[in-house]
Amino acid sequence: MWIVLLVIALLFVLGGALILLRSANSHKIPEGVKAQPYDEDDD
Repeated sequence: MWIVLLVIALLFVLGGALILLRSANSHKIPEGVKAQPYDEDDD
């Protein structure tokens, strides 16, 4: 019985890790976008 619960928990952990990896790879900055310089305001 404990082995079944351990396997299910392992599947949830691996599934969560794969979902996080997939979402992290999907948000990439397009090539044409350039960083804007900061305005150095000393007010």
